[in-house]
Amino acid sequence: MTTIQAAVIGGGRWGTHWIRNLLTHPAFNLVAIADASSARRQHLTRQFCLTESVQQFATGTDLLKTCASLDAVVVATPAITHTPLIRQALQRGCHVLAEKPLTLEPAEARSLCEQAAQLNRILLVDHTYLFNAAVLAGRGWLQSQSLASLRYAYATRTHLGPIRQDVDALWDLAIHDIAILNYWLGEQPIRGQALGQVWLQCDRSDDPRFPQGLSDQVNVRLLYPSGAQAMLHFCWANPDKQRRLGLVSDRGTLVFDEMQPEYPLRFYPGDVNPQACGFTPTVGSPQDIPFTVTEPLRNVCDHFVSCINQQQESRISSGWLGLELVQVLTKLTQSLNAGGAWVNFNDA
Repeated sequence: MTTIQAAVIGGGRWGTHWIRNLLTHPAFNLVAIADASSARRQHLTRQFCLTESVQQFATGTDLLKTCASLDAVVVATPAITHTPLIRQALQRGCHVLAEKPLTLEPAEARSLCEQAAQLNRILLVDHTYLFNAAVLAGRGWLQSQSLASLRYAYATRTHLGPIRQDVDALWDLAIHDIAILNYWLGEQPIRGQALGQVWLQCDRSDDPRFPQGLSDQVNVRLLYPSGAQAMLHFCWANPDKQRRLGLVSDRGTLVFDEMQPEYPLRFYPGDVNPQACGFTPTVGSPQDIPFTVTEPLRNVCDHFVSCINQQQESRISSGWLGLELVQVLTKLTQSLNAGGAWVNFNDA
């Protein structure tokens, strides 16, 4: 197997994780990094004991123009910068792994997917939860159980920071739980609505996407073709950190709760039986769903290598799936800006 010469553009929180993974993965040789901050580059050099064999650049554009040997690029910069960097990397002949969201505009995401297909390059989006062992186990369990009556889904994702300045809490947080729900349900939502509140960054009059400011808290409702509904809550200004998602059926509730490391994936059996004078609940003992813990980003790396070596588009998290999620978030942003009006995701 030929070693993949790779570079990372963006040395922030996620870029650091990618540098660590590429340095330790046997299929990759990290040849370059790019970050606008010289202090950040110096910190990364010390943190990972980078040698002169890893070239360093102030911009992704300089890296892509100058770096001599390059097969693949990880783009871990703010989403607003993705399109030109991904386009330039594809034009150079590189395979690309991009952080989510793929872009902020559906037309740009579609153009990048078409470009990657025309050039026969891999475009993979890091929707990390689709490579999470608990999420994979949850889908497998659902497929084996054949839950006949799914009543609704819910999710809560809250924490205190980091507060982003390029997108709101909807774009930053909702994409995770929507990706998981779509994967578990095996379908895409057809309608939705979003309501948000802005406390910290109100003045965005120069940004047509967020004219009312960057929402710090967002509530989302989704409707799926099967009739399943989802109610989702997101906030990056809440110190009560939660990472909980559930699917409620007539037989019980499947819960993925990252804040419960000992039993993050559980099924809580229970139903309600009608009686002559009312209803009687029947509750069973929680059932832990086993899985082998692995690092999701390492799984993404393995999958990226497999796609490159087989010259086969990802069946898990391709650019096209990234486009679908960008389309949903774009429509939900329209709903948010319209005060929570329902929107159809299939409309142009």
